[in-house]
Amino acid sequence: MSRSVTFLLALVFAGAPAAASNYSATLMQPTNARFITGDISWNCGPAACQGATEESRPLVLCQSLAKRAGPVENFLVDGRALTPAELERCNASAKAPPTRALANK
Repeated sequence: MSRSVTFLLALVFAGAPAAASNYSATLMQPTNARFITGDISWNCGPAACQGATEESRPLVLCQSLAKRAGPVENFLVDGRALTPAELERCNASAKAPPTRALANK
């Protein structure tokens, strides 16, 4: 009998969908845009970018956003912020800001 219960519980947990995590990022230069990166769709507004996914690779998700939208000031996963070291690694992937050409005299 206990084997039957154990087996049924294993089936229930194996078939249960993974819960999606909520992600929020504040960009150093806010934008009103949508970005679709590998595992997440970001909706960005003047305050922050929001997204949700079942993937659990916060640093990779931060890096993919930084590549598309620029440096990230703050990155939260279900309310937990990346550490300063993780944020630095994230921003190492950020797109370079546009450079201005200097006029020759």
